[in-house]
Amino acid sequence: MAVSTESDLYYDPYDGEIHSDPYPVFRRLREEAPLYYNDKFDFFALSRFDDVEKGLVDHRTFSSAKGGILEIIKANMEMPSGVFIFEDPPLHTAHRGLLSRVFTPKKMNALEPQIRDFCAHILDPLVGGERLDFVRDLGAIMPMRVIGMLLGIPEEDQRAVQERGDEKLRRSPGLPRDYSSNNFADGTFFAEYIDWRSSNPSDDLMTELLQAEFEDDTGTMRKLTRDEIVIFVNILTTAGNETTNRLIAWAGKILAEHPDQRHELAEDRSLLPGAVEEILRFEPPAIQICRYVTRDVEYYGRTVPAGSVMMFVNASANRDHRAFPPDGDVFDIHRKIGHHLTFGYGIHFCLGAALARLEGRIALDEVLNRFRDWDVDSDNAVLDSSAVRGWQTLPTVLR
Repeated sequence: MAVSTESDLYYDPYDGEIHSDPYPVFRRLREEAPLYYNDKFDFFALSRFDDVEKGLVDHRTFSSAKGGILEIIKANMEMPSGVFIFEDPPLHTAHRGLLSRVFTPKKMNALEPQIRDFCAHILDPLVGGERLDFVRDLGAIMPMRVIGMLLGIPEEDQRAVQERGDEKLRRSPGLPRDYSSNNFADGTFFAEYIDWRSSNPSDDLMTELLQAEFEDDTGTMRKLTRDEIVIFVNILTTAGNETTNRLIAWAGKILAEHPDQRHELAEDRSLLPGAVEEILRFEPPAIQICRYVTRDVEYYGRTVPAGSVMMFVNASANRDHRAFPPDGDVFDIHRKIGHHLTFGYGIHFCLGAALARLEGRIALDEVLNRFRDWDVDSDNAVLDSSAVRGWQTLPTVLR
């Protein structure tokens, strides 16, 4: 079948029941409707690994300039300069090049001692207790402290920053979020930090953003405008917290369900980097990436017309048995992964991937240093209704 027209195969990205476990639907999409069309919300979707990978690379056909979330593209918003995750070249190239100087693997790996200290400070008081919430006790705290440290945001203000980022992504169950009034350049929250750093430079990312010069898309050498800095900081605080928070919680959930593999990790920490990659593949926080279609393109005998929205279902692609044989729906810390699509692919590959991997590895290592066995308290675990799929709370019982 080239495209889905059957009522019994239905993918609604806002449906709470599907959201709780989308993988049976994704499996059917890959096999029965590799090009899927949703009439209600008017989007096409690709779900096989090769299609998603190639589509994410083709930025000329699939533009980011109108957004990467279905509701944002549909809102037809005018994107201000600086929303680098929603830009095409050459502007995206200029902005990403500036940030790439900061988010190098070498610089991120140098943060390991501080990240371990954060984890120890959080986890040590829980030793000897009976419960650990992978979100409230760890995932919601440590990543925000790391990005707060990088940006120079005081610890006492970091919770408010996190809550603001959460609110930007949260949806009412079953409904699209209204982004029509979203202001990416709203500087009211970060104005104080930016003004302070302008007069009091320090060794942090905020200072680097204020002082850095770069060649923009017009060939002009300049510094970032105030609005661009506000936008950068807004994006970095949200992205730097949300995805890693989700990764840590999914690690707790998946390893509770696979105790033999958890015990292997506890005994052999050299397996941790591969385990983090498998967790990222198996349960990606961002399960789909949307693009605006700039020109007619054909898939499976059907034309996707210019002006459409294409949803690349990377969570489905990550489970495709063609890319991850013999069965992508099986979790295996020994799996040899060439690459997955959790961080996207192509020019918009996540700038913070190295930091997320580092934080995930350290968090899991430090948890296993203190706790070897746990079970999820399913009655009290709450899956969030958000554009980033993960847990609002994931309490576990320690054994």
